[in-house]
Amino acid sequence: MPERKKRVFSGMQPSGEAHLGNYLGALRQWVEMQEDHDCVWCIVDDHAITAGGDPRELPKNVFDLAVSFLAVGLDPEKSIIFVQSDVHQHTELAWLFNAVTPVGELERMTQYKDKSQRFESVPAGIFNYPILQAADILLYLTDAVPVGEDQRQHLELTREIARKWNAAYGDLFPEPEAIIGKAGRILGLDGDAKMSKSLGNTVGVLAEPEEVWARVRTAVTDPQRVRRDDPGRPEVCNVYALHGFFTDEPTRDDIAARCRAGEIGCVDCKKILSAGISDAFAPFRERAEHFRNHPEEVRRILDDGAEKARAIASETMGRVRHLMGLEWREALDS
Repeated sequence: MPERKKRVFSGMQPSGEAHLGNYLGALRQWVEMQEDHDCVWCIVDDHAITAGGDPRELPKNVFDLAVSFLAVGLDPEKSIIFVQSDVHQHTELAWLFNAVTPVGELERMTQYKDKSQRFESVPAGIFNYPILQAADILLYLTDAVPVGEDQRQHLELTREIARKWNAAYGDLFPEPEAIIGKAGRILGLDGDAKMSKSLGNTVGVLAEPEEVWARVRTAVTDPQRVRRDDPGRPEVCNVYALHGFFTDEPTRDDIAARCRAGEIGCVDCKKILSAGISDAFAPFRERAEHFRNHPEEVRRILDDGAEKARAIASETMGRVRHLMGLEWREALDS
C-alpha cells in the first residue's frame, strides 16, 4: 500500500482579493504542497466576524478570496477548498475545546494582547479566537500546518489543547507540527510593518500592471539615499529584498552593484520590481477573469469542498461526542 500523505490544514480570513504578502507568505507554499500532501484550505469567515466590519461586504470578500485561491493555483482536484461557516462542526468543536483550554494560556497570546488594545470592550471572540483556530486544525486530524512565525504561538496552543483533550477523554487528536515557510516575515511597502491590506502597504495579486506600479512606486527604500547618484545599501532596502522573489539572480546582482555605485536610481529599481511582479502575476489575472465571469463555477467548487470537509468533520465529531459522553441516546439504549 502507498504511504498515506500527511494532511495539512490552513485558513485565510476573507478581506477580499489576496495580496502580495498572502502570496509570498502562504499561497505560494500552499500551491507547492498540493503535490505531496493531503491539503485542506479554508476561507475562515467565522474568524473574520471577530474583527467587526460591514456584514454586507463579507459575501463579496469570501468570493474575491476564493477567486484569488483558484487564480494562484489552488486546485480543487488536488485539495479541499471550502468556506468555514459551511461546516458547522468547526464552531461545535471550538465550544467543546473550551472544556480543556486554560484561561491563562489564552491571556498569554501575543495577538490577543495586541488586538485587545483596539477595543474599549474586548469581544469574547478575540479572546477565544485561538480555540476556534485549534478546532479548525484538529477537526481534520491534521498532521502539519504551514505557518508564519507570528502564528507559532497559536499552533503550540493547538498542540496543548490536543494533549489536554486526549488526556481527559481518549487518544484521538494528533499534535500537528509546524511547517515554516522559507519566505520569512514579509515587510510591507512601507519597509516597516508586516504586509497588510488594512495598512495599505501591499498590492493585490490580481492588480493590473498600472495599479501594481502605483503601489510599488510608493515603496520605501534606503532612507540614507537622498539623491539618485548617492551610493545605496541594497542590504537594508526592502525593495531590493522583494526583488529576491521576482527578479533573476544576474539582474539582482547587477542592481546591487549599480546601487552601491550610485549608478541606478530608486525609481528605476522600483520599475524593474513592478514589471517583475506584473509579469509573474499575469497568469493569475487571466485565471481570475475566467472565474469572475463564471461565479457559478466558484460556488460549485466551494460547495463540493464543503461537502468533502463535512464528511471528515462529521466522522471526527462522532468520535468526539462519543468520547465526551455526549451520545446520551446510545447510553440509554445500552
